[in-house]
Amino acid sequence: SSGINAEYGDHMFCLYLVCPFIGVSFAVLYYNWYPSKVFVGDTFCYFAGMTFAVLGILGHFSKTMILFFIPQIFNFILSVPQLFRMLPCPRHRLPRLHAEEDKLVMSTVRFKDSDLNILGRICLVILPPLGLVKVTRNDDEYITISNLTILNVILRAVGDTHERTLTVYLLIIQVLCSCVAFLIRYQLVHLFYDD
Repeated sequence: SSGINAEYGDHMFCLYLVCPFIGVSFAVLYYNWYPSKVFVGDTFCYFAGMTFAVLGILGHFSKTMILFFIPQIFNFILSVPQLFRMLPCPRHRLPRLHAEEDKLVMSTVRFKDSDLNILGRICLVILPPLGLVKVTRNDDEYITISNLTILNVILRAVGDTHERTLTVYLLIIQVLCSCVAFLIRYQLVHLFYDD
């Protein structure tokens, strides 16, 4: 009985934290929707990360919380070859704006084939067949690849698109992955976690 009351208290505490966070997030979404009037920057990202960490730890569902970050984890794993310099990493990896068409296009990086180390060469063998990177070998000794981000993967799949449309795609992916997280947590829990 006391375990149930403690669990109830933990969940209520989390609810007290998540309600203001949801309100702030909807306000940010409203003002950050295309055309954006604010840019959240690091402050909101730190606030959001701290909120999720506190919710996961104090609510005793840290394993479940990780499941809600499937797109972010995918983006990090995809970015590892550039972040750890297996492949060249430009300062900005966000999609570029094609102003004439008002559409976002994949960002790319161009480098000499001879500059690649063995890990970079392995990445360029594995990633293109998976559809995760576009590789263009020029007539000279240079190679152009799309940067390794979830945004570029989406643009590779759907083609050049408007910023608003890309945002909707990202939100749909996040919602679908959250549904998968709920499915795992409440329907398939016995396959992934101990009792």
